[in-house]
This record gives sequence, C-alpha cells and structure tokens, in this order.
Amino acid sequence: MKPMSAAVPAIEIRECSRRFGALTAVDRLNLTIDRGEIFGLVGPDGAGKTTMLRMLCGLLDPSDGEIYVAGHHVTRELLAVKDCIGYMAQRFGMYLDLSVEENLFFYADLYQLPVPERDPLMARLLRMTRMEPFRQRQAGRLSGGMKQKLALMCSLLHRPEILVLDEPTNGVDPVSRRDFWTILYQLVKDGLTVLVTTAYLDEAERCNRVGLMFEGRLVRCDSPERLKRGQAESCYEVRAPNLPAARLFLQSASGVASVESSGPSLHLFLDRSTGSAKGLAASLERAGLGPATFKEIVPSLEDVFIADVRRASRTVAG
Repeated sequence: MKPMSAAVPAIEIRECSRRFGALTAVDRLNLTIDRGEIFGLVGPDGAGKTTMLRMLCGLLDPSDGEIYVAGHHVTRELLAVKDCIGYMAQRFGMYLDLSVEENLFFYADLYQLPVPERDPLMARLLRMTRMEPFRQRQAGRLSGGMKQKLALMCSLLHRPEILVLDEPTNGVDPVSRRDFWTILYQLVKDGLTVLVTTAYLDEAERCNRVGLMFEGRLVRCDSPERLKRGQAESCYEVRAPNLPAARLFLQSASGVASVESSGPSLHLFLDRSTGSAKGLAASLERAGLGPATFKEIVPSLEDVFIADVRRASRTVAG
C-alpha cells in the first residue's frame, strides 16, 4: 500500500450535497474517516449511500461542498484520487468469459502495473483470498462469494490506500461473508482504510465506526458500542400472549419512541420521562392483552437503526 501521512485523514467530506433536479440525494453531509479505520455506512434504500460513494470516487461531482481523499481534492485532483482509491461497485464488473487469472492480468494492464511486480502481487492476493485453486476457472462459473473475492483482488492491484466497497456481500452466503470480512481485517492490519456500505447490521457491528444515513443526511455516527449504549431512551424486551395486538397498542402509548417485532418478543424504546414499563404492563393488562413482561436490555445495532429511522421519519414528516 502507498504511504499516507498520519496527519491527513483518509477521507474528509465537508458540507457535501448532491441534487438531481428537485431531488436532494445527499444533503449537507460532513464526515471525517481516519486512516486505518473500517467505517460502515448503513441506511435504508434511497438514503444516498451509493450517491455518496460515487462522489467520493469522482464518478459524480457534488452540487455543493468539498471532498478530500488522502489530502487530494476530488474535483481538482481526480487522477491522484483515482490512484488512491480501490472501488468495488454493487454489480459484479469482471469479464465472465475470462478466467480468474486473465481478469487479474487485464486489470493489471489497465492500472499499468509494472510487469516485474505482477506475479508476486497476484500470488499474494490469490493466497489471501484462498482463490489459488480457481485461478484458471472462468469468472462466470464462480460462486457469488468467489466473484466478490475476484472483484476485490482486481480493486487492489494498484495498491490503493483506501478501499471503497458498495454492499460487497449483498446476496452472498454467510460463510463467504465471514471469509470476506476476514480478508478486510487483514487488509486493514496491512495499512488499508476501508469504507463499506452494508445492508447487514451484523456486518456493521464489525466496523470501528458506523454512520446512519437517512434522506441524504448523516443522522448518527459513532462506534457500534456507543451507538447501542448512547440511546436517549431505554430499550425493553416485551413479551405478551398476542404480540401483534400488543405492538399495535404500544405504538400509540405515551413515551414509546419505537416498538418492533423481534422473534418471539417486541423490542421497545421508551422515554422514561413520559412513560414507564410498569405503567405500560398495567395498561396492556387492562386492555386484555396481558400478562406482559418488560425486561430492560442493551439494544442491538439493528434495534438502534430501526429506532433512529423511525425517529428521523417523524422529524421529516413533522
């Protein structure tokens, strides 16, 4: 990997917006990502995640604001930025009729990788991804997880400082997802910085920090642990005989910020200043929906994500 000064953030986004006509896809976003960090970006469909990544890689110009990658201004120093970034899009972009090895050589030619450097670098990438036995297999005959490993290898051939991944494990089986993250950890250990969007909240838990996007804005940004323990409301696991009816009842109860189904229970966020678990249990009993139990728990990142989206939706609607 190419060296990057410790004083320079890997990524710095300042008051960045992107508009498509009347639609604002990204709205005044500010974000700094330090080098050596795995940063996860999560949010519902249409939140602006992919648009943000495309601006970061110079594929779209921001309508307002500035973006710096490894100290380089994305608009004014685009060639330097492209040299710093390895970008892996949602769609598999390899040539299906070429073998794994042929795809690697093709991208090495595109990146003008010096010939003496190719064999040792490709050998290292194939070892790291455990793709050595499949180097002669056509890309079109690879499994979903193997295709993602091939795309990852090709994005690393020019030794970028920063790896940008747009939902890289979407639709990939759990074992391949775990293998992919093992590779990411090794890359970060070797000095790479990773920015990844993901639809899987268990993957977001693996990141050093997580940013939640909604309606083009960065709603929350912190470590997974602080996000889970930093909620303004208390989180409860609620059990009742008729969960759908209990959920419907609790949605309109005083102090309830969010209530969602979670397997055989409900997960409820409660503002203690305007409501109480004991009072809600009594209300359910009086409504013929008891007996109900309320157990205070540490929320999962998925709980936090859903509660924040519900809260942000009410703010936008209000």
